[in-house]
Amino acid sequence: MPGYPTGYQKTLVDSFFFEQDQHLRRAFRERMERMDRRAQLTQVSGIHDEAVLDRLIELEIGPETLAAMEVVPLVFVAWADGTVQAGERQAILDAARAKGIEPNDGRYPLLEHWLNKRPPSEMLEAWKHYVTGLRQKLTPEEADKLKHGLLDFARTVAQAAGGFLGLGNKISAAENKVLSQLEKAFA
Repeated sequence: MPGYPTGYQKTLVDSFFFEQDQHLRRAFRERMERMDRRAQLTQVSGIHDEAVLDRLIELEIGPETLAAMEVVPLVFVAWADGTVQAGERQAILDAARAKGIEPNDGRYPLLEHWLNKRPPSEMLEAWKHYVTGLRQKLTPEEADKLKHGLLDFARTVAQAAGGFLGLGNKISAAENKVLSQLEKAFA
């Protein structure tokens, strides 16, 4: 560059490429973090649609939030008929594991607490409000995928008790009532 000392030109060029390099590194790191978040959300939700996953990331919904959102209704389905049966308990713990919720020292302290002591109804109401707010931010297709994934897990828990001695309708009337409430939260 005419009129500038040679050392200044080198510094200016180095500075430009340093900034470009920093920008490229930051963009790469953000892309990798987004891919990692997608993988985590896929593990937790079972959703593979990248557009839905990206939308959840934009809404700052992390895998922990999504996992909790999906476990709370399962707990209420299990408590629907007044007690959590062994099959329901195991189905919920299996669902938690499948959703990427890792045990702490081989246990799920909060989840096990909820399975031993019925959570307050306010927790289900808070979940319903959360779903209502989330549903308004998602497209109908995105909300539908989330709803079906969650209701499938909830039905698995409801069927885990197996009816009376494993015979008859595997989902009780009380469990059907909770399942209906969960579905209405998405309406």
